[in-house]
Amino acid sequence: MSSSAVSLNSENVPAEAEDASLQLQQRPVQCAHFATHDGVDLFYRHWPATAPRRGCVVMFHRGHEHSGRMAHLVSELNMPDFDFFAWDARGHGNSPGVRGDAPSFGASVRDVQTFIDHIHQTYGIACQDMVVLAQSVGAVYVSTWAHDYAPKIRCLVLASPAFKVKLYVPLARPAIKLWHKVKGNFFVNSYVKAKYLTHDKARQQSYDTDPLITRAISARILLGLYEAGERVVQDANAITVPTQLLISGNDWVVHHKPQHQFFDRLGSSVKEKHVLDGFFHDTLGEKNRHVAIDKVRTFILHQFDNPAETVNLLNAHRQGATYAEAQVLARPLSLLSPKGFYWAAYRANMKLGRFLSKGVRIGHETGFDSGSTLDYVYQNQPTGSGPLGRLIDRYYLNAIGWRGIRQRKVHIEELLRKALSMLAGDGKPLRVLDIAAGHGRYVLEALTQSAQQPESIVLRDFSELNVQQGQQLIQDKGLTHIARFEKGDAFDRSSVAAVTPAPTVGIVSGLYELFADNDMVSRSLAGMADAIEPGGYLIYTGQPWHPQLEMIARALTSHRDGVAWVMRRRVQAEMDQLVEAAGFEKIEQRIDEWGIFTVSLARRRKSV
Repeated sequence: MSSSAVSLNSENVPAEAEDASLQLQQRPVQCAHFATHDGVDLFYRHWPATAPRRGCVVMFHRGHEHSGRMAHLVSELNMPDFDFFAWDARGHGNSPGVRGDAPSFGASVRDVQTFIDHIHQTYGIACQDMVVLAQSVGAVYVSTWAHDYAPKIRCLVLASPAFKVKLYVPLARPAIKLWHKVKGNFFVNSYVKAKYLTHDKARQQSYDTDPLITRAISARILLGLYEAGERVVQDANAITVPTQLLISGNDWVVHHKPQHQFFDRLGSSVKEKHVLDGFFHDTLGEKNRHVAIDKVRTFILHQFDNPAETVNLLNAHRQGATYAEAQVLARPLSLLSPKGFYWAAYRANMKLGRFLSKGVRIGHETGFDSGSTLDYVYQNQPTGSGPLGRLIDRYYLNAIGWRGIRQRKVHIEELLRKALSMLAGDGKPLRVLDIAAGHGRYVLEALTQSAQQPESIVLRDFSELNVQQGQQLIQDKGLTHIARFEKGDAFDRSSVAAVTPAPTVGIVSGLYELFADNDMVSRSLAGMADAIEPGGYLIYTGQPWHPQLEMIARALTSHRDGVAWVMRRRVQAEMDQLVEAAGFEKIEQRIDEWGIFTVSLARRRKSV
């Protein structure tokens, strides 16, 4: 870990240093496209290595710009044994889409993962040999991706991440949010002039004359940028890859404080921060950028000269940020304190709500984390006593956590169908096991819509009520010829391993999130590894973040004897490490727009 401040004074920089980059040989570039998850072809540039390849650097431009604005870094970094890649984000440069817009901020974050996958599959570069370098808005996309997807890249370099953009108009953000809610999407033009981005006169002129510069940004992307920035800064401990942070000391565009908070909270064991005094926002395009670029090159090469470092999170249930967070949430509050009084009143209001709202009543009767509650949330049909009861129930079902649960169901169904398709393509039997299925609705509905029908479906749950309801659902859907529901303990390794017929697809959804103990999860995953043959698949869920953790802990009860529902979050890197330790390799992931619930697909390795 290191931190430094670098003072830049143009009078002290030799003229030959300013011109050094111009003397470097320009590397040939190739242009190509890759397909996103929704079928859009995004443009990117590729500069192949001119020496035996050691790795690659994947670059993400700042807001309003495009990959061509980062092309100078290929020669200036002077790393001939590295391939370089740079994309044009949706709505920017040569990529299609409305200028300055995308379907959502989350869609662009998913594009980052798709781009990384494309590079790996097309050019044969392992993720562990990739460096990701990003500026400004691109740095927020990338840091959100690093938080949500937990990629195993070699290192991360972030230049002036736009975690909090300076909006000089008072109350601009709430006004944009309100108008967006009333009117829908609209566009905000950038107020920043080129002379406030860089001291480099040539860069200023090119910014003003470049026809591919996008001056506007859509309201939904701007609001998504703010929300993602706040979430990532707050929960930066979830990012464990080696990270270098460059901060422009005289930045007119973004605030410094969140950048420093992000660095302080980073979970990386290797991290360094450099404050570049006198630099404007275009950190890697500044007049004296060689100072920053030298630091970037040194950091990257150091990571490749030394063994990759991994932060071990298998004991995160005993120590660390999420352990401490859960301990605080489990601590009772005094009714005499303002917070204690507030949550007592909230609980009382919830108890009254059960007399009107069916969803609230089910939660109190069976637990808000029960299979019965989730089945009701999946159906998403407001029910209650009269118009007021239905209104309360609609408000309850629209809670962000329940919206995330329904999106999780969509993602489980998608990856289950994909796993079945891959198994069918390999000529393997299609046998499904879910060890904690609740009522089993998400599994059965996914399978009834699948082009490949399994030869067997075994659903299990520890709750007798869930088993009864699940058996009824199997009958209602006419699947008794291939499906059965039985009682079983998902944390009993030998019991899970003994399930017959041996599954080729295992599912564990919404279970591990309810239990803080990693030893329990490891036993369960070991049972799945015992049951699933090599080449088979595991679908597992995670909850790396939740905006309502305190409300859930203070106001809702669990299915376990009606105690408070206190959850310890598992960051995605921790969940992936548990799965990997059991003998699986993650190959794909989905996450909802709010960054709450993940669904991942892993393949059983041939040897553990």
